[in-house]
Amino acid sequence: MNQDPSAPAAPSDAAKSQPGSSSDLPPNSPDLDPAGAGGDEDDEGLLPDIVDAGTEAVPEGPLAVGRAAIEHAVRHAPTSPGVYRMLNAANDVLYVGKAKNVRKRLASYARPTGQVIRIARMIAATVAVEIVSTATETEALLLEANLIKQLRPRFNVQLRDDKSFPYILITGDHWAPQILKHRGAQSRPGRYFGPFASAGAVGRTITALQRAFLVRSCTDSFFESRTRPCLLYQIRRCAGPCTGEIDFPGYTELVREATEFLSGRSRLVKQQLAAEMERASAELEFESAALYRDRLAALSAIQSQQGINPRTVEEADVFAIHQEGGYSCVEVFFFRTGQNWGNRAYFPRAEKSFTPEEVLASFLAQFYDDKPPPKLLLLSHQIEECDLLASALSIKAGFKVEINTPQRGEKKEMIAHALTNAREALGRKLADTATQTRLLQRLVTTLGLPQPPKRIEVYDNSHIQGSNAVGAMVVAGPDGFIKNQYRKFNIKSEGLTPGDDYAMMREVLQRRFRRLLAQPAEGEAKPGDDDSFPQWPDLVIIDGGRGQLSAVQEIFAGLGLTQVSLLAVAKGPDRDAGRETLFMPGREPLKLEPRDHVLYFIQRLRDEAHRFVIGSHRKLRKKDIREAGLQEIPGIGPSRKRALLHHFGTLKEIERASIADLGKVPGVSAESARKIFEFFHTQPG
Repeated sequence: MNQDPSAPAAPSDAAKSQPGSSSDLPPNSPDLDPAGAGGDEDDEGLLPDIVDAGTEAVPEGPLAVGRAAIEHAVRHAPTSPGVYRMLNAANDVLYVGKAKNVRKRLASYARPTGQVIRIARMIAATVAVEIVSTATETEALLLEANLIKQLRPRFNVQLRDDKSFPYILITGDHWAPQILKHRGAQSRPGRYFGPFASAGAVGRTITALQRAFLVRSCTDSFFESRTRPCLLYQIRRCAGPCTGEIDFPGYTELVREATEFLSGRSRLVKQQLAAEMERASAELEFESAALYRDRLAALSAIQSQQGINPRTVEEADVFAIHQEGGYSCVEVFFFRTGQNWGNRAYFPRAEKSFTPEEVLASFLAQFYDDKPPPKLLLLSHQIEECDLLASALSIKAGFKVEINTPQRGEKKEMIAHALTNAREALGRKLADTATQTRLLQRLVTTLGLPQPPKRIEVYDNSHIQGSNAVGAMVVAGPDGFIKNQYRKFNIKSEGLTPGDDYAMMREVLQRRFRRLLAQPAEGEAKPGDDDSFPQWPDLVIIDGGRGQLSAVQEIFAGLGLTQVSLLAVAKGPDRDAGRETLFMPGREPLKLEPRDHVLYFIQRLRDEAHRFVIGSHRKLRKKDIREAGLQEIPGIGPSRKRALLHHFGTLKEIERASIADLGKVPGVSAESARKIFEFFHTQPG
């Protein structure tokens, strides 16, 4: 999940401050970021001449120190374009900004009067300024976006949960091209189509494309090992090129049709398939006609899943922003080859006084920092420096990129559709946040916590008789699970007694909290720091009973930790959910009613930790199997290993096989088949 979007942040340096915006801020609110110091070049980058009543709340001493540091930087700053970073005493980056004239921009921060409170607070925390010169303002814009994403300064608008988008790849490095889902660098030869909004959308599309074009999805190693067609050929989702069920020209034609369809020429492909179906029917080749009919139906299914498909837009990304309740939601729709390839909602971190234009401008620069832009961007709001952003994206993409805010026609309808989705997504977000807030408040009442926890860490470990032992930490906060904070710990202790859960938990917690204790010396957050999402937990939950709790208490006592609340969750009789016992230091064991909302919340936290640690354990175990070979399974030597691989092709297929299928392999008895099956399907502890 995300950090709290209502937490303080700031627009890009190019955005102008809004008169009266600080009136929404309580006197003791957390550090807020500066209003953008930029604007039109005519004002030479100076801040608007606005004296905010809240400025008096900032002590003059820190302001004087911050101004002095900035004035020192001004004397050595270039008059050319560049990017500047403001640093605090711990050497943390507070704010990243860009300017056409860095010296003039920094001079605007050193003015003795006229700053709104959020700018004054940033200046008060500044002790140093770092500057990077760039050749052009466009280059400065790109560098600024890159640094904001890397450094995540608290005074900038931040794009969060920026996961990579999946693509569909038709490979070009094999005589029989493969269709597959792809993430990451596009280094493998072939044709890439996307981006798609979700992996689920890609999976559904690939399945439908297999039915429509019969292009293989298996790996090259599996392809090369086949001596007979696999199940996908039997259910008509592959043409069977591996065993010569289709010749090379025929398969090449199927790949061409799939490429044509994904390239936007779907109408032509459907017309050709319809013509072939009519021809086969006229020649009384009813089986072939039925195959063409099924392929046409699969293509229609793909297009129906893609929702609205524009008539006048071939390639575009549509951005619509909606603000409500101190939150901002940016809804992004992807249109490629004239088809809608899905949408995704983002909730950037931005203080509530920022206008939609300010948030959207900063969001766009960060959004395309690590992904290629399309030829057209359609926006719901007109942003400042639109031409500069278009120029920067054009340089990055290698072709002209246009940015428009349509006022009429089909493009305006696309924006309206995206705005509706943004409004609905934000409504769901606000409802979820309200529910989470109520749960955290109930948790305080039930467990007697000093305050609602901002960060909850849940720990669990997994192993099979001590082998492949791994620990895991999941993190939750006011917005739910924060998955980019999850961590796994490969157990490294030598001489560990197999199955010693106490020793495993001891190692995990010592490694975690020793690292946290070492961070203040490196300028990191400390316990009690007021941050939008702290690094230190308020509550630690472990899967276990009184014994586990005592072990964790000893660890915390040895490390000198006293500010973190502890909770151990013991499974009920027969491991029944709803009958758990809760243990806390200095309190009697607590049992909640099975339908209690707090108990359900704790179960969700524990189950998420269990899910994550089991997945981590299985990945580690599969890696060991790949490295050690199938001989690790009792009774499986080199001969049976070769027989299994020859029969199934890959380790993944062996893992999927049933006991009956394993028993069909020459040389594998019923008992050996059972052992192989149990090896892959035994639940780790």
